[in-house]
Amino acid sequence: MNTLVNGMPGESISVRDRGFQYGDGLFETLAVANSVPLLWDRHMQRLSRGAARLGIGAPDIHLLRQEAEQLCRGVARGVLKIIVTRGPSGRGYAPDPGASPTRTVSLSPWPDHPAAHRAHGVTVQFCRTMIARNRATAGIKHLNRLEQVLARAELDANCAEGLMSDESGQVIEGIMTNLFIVSRDVLLTPDLTHSGVEGVMRGLVLERATEMAIETRMTGIKKNDILQADEVFLTNSLIGLWPVRQLESKAYPLGRVTQRIREAIGDAIVAD
Repeated sequence: MNTLVNGMPGESISVRDRGFQYGDGLFETLAVANSVPLLWDRHMQRLSRGAARLGIGAPDIHLLRQEAEQLCRGVARGVLKIIVTRGPSGRGYAPDPGASPTRTVSLSPWPDHPAAHRAHGVTVQFCRTMIARNRATAGIKHLNRLEQVLARAELDANCAEGLMSDESGQVIEGIMTNLFIVSRDVLLTPDLTHSGVEGVMRGLVLERATEMAIETRMTGIKKNDILQADEVFLTNSLIGLWPVRQLESKAYPLGRVTQRIREAIGDAIVAD
């Protein structure tokens, strides 16, 4: 893995950094293809929104782009991760007024997901670990991922992903993905007002569905809604779209809406 810390090669940050101490920061994970970090503008928009929400000084986007291009040069396929924290500070939850943000940009190998996941679908399960409701952090990709760490440890060996609910019983998202279901040709995705991450690929799917005149709704979704759905699929910036083939005892077809969406975002990722 190649890493730049505040623009300099290295893999170390201060133990006083608030990202390390409290998870006080944000991150973005981008697919890289042919030296290009894909969907860059969408990721930077989310990063800027998250920084504004947390009151962290957002890094200069042009500087980040230069650092990303430096790491991605000559890379056929890889994963670019950008982390921005509030920076080093003293002990206690209140940050030092003069704390200067820390930024890291790192490049990792492309994940070895089986091609069959994208082509034929995956098996998923419901997780026991719940996702907390908090409007202050809902939607943004903050560094506090302990819930996802615990949920990931629950996965059966044959499951590629798990679905997480909040304490009210609403299914919010996958451990690393956003959730979509199709019911009577209507595309539904969970309302993320109170929790979850507004995924970049989720936003692209909703845009492309609207362009194709597919009716879409952001709404509350319960476990039974998923088990009764006609089609189910998952998205994120690295996997693109994975159809769900099996959830508990329910088997799903590779449906027409899922296939149309998969084709639409496949073209968009290359062209964006």
